[in-house]
This record gives sequence, structure tokens and C-alpha cells, in this order.
Amino acid sequence: MTAIRLVHAADLHLDTPFEGISRPAPDVARALRDASLAAWDNLVDFALAQNVHAMLLAGDIYDGAERGLRAQLRVLAGLSRLSAAGVSTFIVHGNHDPLDGWAAIREWPARVHVFAANSVESVPLLIEGQAAATVHGISHSRRHVTENLASGFHRTAAAGAHIGLLHATVGSSGDHEVTAPCSLAHLEAAGLDYWALGHIHARAVLRASHPCVVYAGNIQGRSPKPSELGAKGAYLVELDSQGDVLGLEFHALDRVRFVELRLDVGQYRDLPALHGALLDGLEKLRDEHAGRGLVVRVVLEGRGTVVADLRHADALEQLRDDLRAHFAAHAPFVWVENVLDRAASVLDMQALRDRSDFPAAVLALSERLRDNPQELLAFVTECGAQLTRGQVGRVLRDIPEEDVDSILSEAVALAIDRLTLNGES
Repeated sequence: MTAIRLVHAADLHLDTPFEGISRPAPDVARALRDASLAAWDNLVDFALAQNVHAMLLAGDIYDGAERGLRAQLRVLAGLSRLSAAGVSTFIVHGNHDPLDGWAAIREWPARVHVFAANSVESVPLLIEGQAAATVHGISHSRRHVTENLASGFHRTAAAGAHIGLLHATVGSSGDHEVTAPCSLAHLEAAGLDYWALGHIHARAVLRASHPCVVYAGNIQGRSPKPSELGAKGAYLVELDSQGDVLGLEFHALDRVRFVELRLDVGQYRDLPALHGALLDGLEKLRDEHAGRGLVVRVVLEGRGTVVADLRHADALEQLRDDLRAHFAAHAPFVWVENVLDRAASVLDMQALRDRSDFPAAVLALSERLRDNPQELLAFVTECGAQLTRGQVGRVLRDIPEEDVDSILSEAVALAIDRLTLNGES
């Protein structure tokens, strides 16, 4: 028998609202909402072009339990195309689109199987009328699943390859919510050949064989977080009849890409020189990711004399706005999401640590907080509580937890530079 050809994708999050970008850049947010649907169309086109036997969708097809009608209609159209071409689709639902959410689709195309949530199901993959593989899967019944769903998977006596389809946290969750937690050992114990996983948005091959364990990542980036950066897409998987992996190849499918531009400020004598370097860097990113819209987070790092100019009045915000304006008419678009100041002025930090003045105390406190994430979060929360009446307090209370450390670094660099440059030390 010929090799079993599959496409493994996950975390489509179709029709994500992108509310954080909607306020400063409604056109970019609109393009991003459309991009998730376009990436789904690309996924379907890719599966058909590769003549695969099946599509594996490992959860979070939609961004929320309410599942917008536009997204559901788009999914149904794609699945109908696959089914008409003889491609089977196996779907599990995840923590963002659990089975208790609203569903407008009552009837699926003939070759689509959506796994239930009460127990693990085992469904044959038919190729030319013969059972070539078995797909085992289980959906999330609700938003918060704390039990180990992987423990219910077991290889059956059926011949052919055995595939697990699961939306879960395997080991560390990174910057994701923990859902259906399990370990790699739990997956290995099930005796399957390939695990098609969803939930973690950074693609990863956790184990290359016996069993092959893969997070496909998402098909369209959603934010500047580390797990959302870079190319997004799906895996083309080939298995033989015994379940051995013959091929595992990633293919990019995204329409808009989140990227970072990091620049060391130390080599630039003034802001015009830094501005020119940023324009060059953004142009290079356009070439590198040709054909895709870009949402770029600029991170300024290193140490240099230009830092004092960066912190003059609202220079940083004006720099960001100028970069946005420069690329405003470009297509595909380039939108600078933010310019983050992680740089430091020309200071001897070790000498500062050895001092006993106020800037040294600020540095010592920041380093202690950075080494203790729980204490850092508590510190920020307390600051917000102490400043309840002002805008600063509202901002502090609304800071996403994953951004706290980076904001601390920026605040400390700014505070120390201001104190030392103003001679207040």
C-alpha cells in the first residue's frame, strides 16, 4: 500500500477579533481577521494540492465558544471541498471552542468526523475502501479541562497506523493556559504511532519517532508574543502501514506575520542615524517575508549615547509614528506595533551595584523582582492598588501578565538613566 498522507493543523482561531489592534489600527485589525480565514482557505488548498488522504484538526478551530457565523460557514465550505475530493477530516475541539459552545452547523459533509467529549473514540481512516489507519481522539466538553485526557488513549487491535488527535498541554505550557495536562510519558504509554497535538502555538516536534509527537502550532499569528512570531502553517505527514514516519514537513500558510526587529543602539551616534537603520531593517523584513502583511515589534537594545535622546519627551512615540507613516501606503502592509526601549545609556552597571545610593537601590529591587516572577506580579498588583484613582493605576491593573517582565526592564532603564543623567544620585 502507498504511504498514508496527512495534513496536521491546529489552533486556527478563526475570526479572532484582535481588539488590541482595533483601536490604533482598525484597517490592520480587519486585515488580521480576514487573514485567519484566508489561512484556512490556504490550508484546504494545500491539502488538495498534496493529494492527502486526511486532514487532522487538533482543536481551537474557532477563537471562542460563541463561534462567529462567518467562520463556521467558511469552515463548512472548506470541509465540503475536501470531502468532495475524497479527503477525510478528523476534528477535535479545544479549550477555546469546546463542544458546549454555539454551533450553527447541524450536519457535516460525509467524510468529516468530529470527536465527542465523553470518552476517546477510535475511528478508521479508509483509503480506497480499506482501513489504513485508526484515528483516536477526544474533544473538550467545556472551557476549563483539568483532567488528563491523554490517559484514555490506547492502541487497539486494528491493523495499520494509529494516530492520536488531542488538544492538551504536554509538559510546560509556556505562555498558554494549562488545559488537559499530561506528560510525554503519558503519550508514549498509549502505544500510538503519531500524535497530532494542538494548543501550543509555537510549532514543535516533541519526539521524532516511536511515537512521533508534534505540535503543529497555529496557522495564523495572533500577537507579538514569542509563541506567535514567525511563519505559521501546518505539517505534511507521511506514514507507512506500520505507523513509521516517512516524512514530516512544515509548510507556511499564513497571510499576515508577526515579527520582531531587534536593533543594537550602540552603533548609532544620533536619532536620525537610528531612524535610518530602522527603515533599512523594516525593508529587509519586507523582502524576507514577501507577499505577506507584517506586524512588527521593534526592540531597541544594547547600550549607547543615543539612549538619552530616545528618552527625551515623547521621542520614542514620535519615532514609532514616523515609521508607521513611512509604510502607510505599502502593500502588503507593514505596521509597527510598538517600539520598545530595552536599551541602556553608557553606564557601568557593576559600579552602580556597588554604590549605596537611590539608583543602586532601584537596580537591586528590579533584579530581585526579575528573579522572582510571583513577587514581581504581586509588586505590580500592589502598585496598581495604591494608585486606584489615577490613570497609572488603571494601566498597571490592565497589564497582561506576560508583559510584566519586559515593562519592568523598560521602567528600570528609564528610571536609572533619568536619575543618573539628572545628577540626582
